[in-house]
Amino acid sequence: MNVDAEWQPRTTVGVPREDGGETRVALVPAVIPQLVRSGLRVVVERGAGNSAGFPDGAYETHGGALVERPDVLDADIVVRVRGWGVDDRDGRSGGHPDQIVIGMADPLGSPSAVRAAADRKLVAIALDLMPRITRAQPMDVISSQATVTGYRAVLLAADRLPKMFPMLTTAAGTIPPAQVFVVGAGVAGLEAIATARRLGAVVQGYDVRPAAQEEIESLGARSVLLPLAPGDAQDASGYAKELGDAFYRRQQELLAEVVVGVDVVVTTALIPGVTAPVLITGHAVAGMQSGSVIVDCAAERGGNCELTRPDRTVLTENGVTILGPTDLPSTVPHDASFMYAKNVAAFLGLITRDGRPSLDEGDEIVRATLVTSGGHVVHRRVLEALEGVRDV
Repeated sequence: MNVDAEWQPRTTVGVPREDGGETRVALVPAVIPQLVRSGLRVVVERGAGNSAGFPDGAYETHGGALVERPDVLDADIVVRVRGWGVDDRDGRSGGHPDQIVIGMADPLGSPSAVRAAADRKLVAIALDLMPRITRAQPMDVISSQATVTGYRAVLLAADRLPKMFPMLTTAAGTIPPAQVFVVGAGVAGLEAIATARRLGAVVQGYDVRPAAQEEIESLGARSVLLPLAPGDAQDASGYAKELGDAFYRRQQELLAEVVVGVDVVVTTALIPGVTAPVLITGHAVAGMQSGSVIVDCAAERGGNCELTRPDRTVLTENGVTILGPTDLPSTVPHDASFMYAKNVAAFLGLITRDGRPSLDEGDEIVRATLVTSGGHVVHRRVLEALEGVRDV
């Protein structure tokens, strides 16, 4: 790609290879030309995109520069999929003062990473705190990655279930369709419903938010209505919030009556920064039929099923299989990376002007995602979470 010699990029954006078995990459070749046109120079660690199906040559063709890891980590802006790189694998104290680091960092649940970023005076941005507002939709990494989660969860269930999903009429008789129940009708849940329907299952969906009923039914599923009064089930940012022990106990009792008659349960209920609510108890699992499958998409935060074990397969005495995957988007790294990269590119467009960083802390999106700056934690909710850790 040829760039006008008079237009020299002023800010370097670094794309490192991810750590810890993460197969996604933060930027893909297709988004690099728009970043270069905006005055940014993109440097990519060699091999960063290999596991997602993006070879080094594709980055060069689209205007990126291939460099070694130290040069990537010294960039003005470093973009990652997971974390901020403060515990880097090569022993460096990741980042330098005023470096902008961007990624999904779980700041409400990772106090040590937040303190480390502040100590190193990083400008740390958590994309997983993106507000659920219309203007932020092109940057919403939670929604883009949840799409992959819902899709993969149903495929995992179909692989483990000792039945076929669609109804089949054959010379040997009619095979009834699988019965699928999806708990949670956020992006992951709705994608799970759509995928199960495409595979031919009969699908039911449930969400604590009454407004989700229409979305469930628009996908051809039946909305399960429980006689509960959840009140306000989401916070000002559009994310689910905790509803209290008494509500959850009653919810567990009612959901147990539903799961006893289904073949597959997919749970997707998550609340940012806290342990996932237990919706399917061990008693409810004991009432399910042998061969049934539960895919718990909340396993990373403890799980919506009482018997879930993160990244393990549990087989109960009554023959129910419980899967607890914690990183389903990484199992479809090519498309997951493409969507994530589009989100990141949109965000970089917000925080840079004429090839230079321009963080407007008066902007609602910047204010919602900026966690540390100038050696301080500047995000109110994260500060409250840190205070809670100190008080324990």
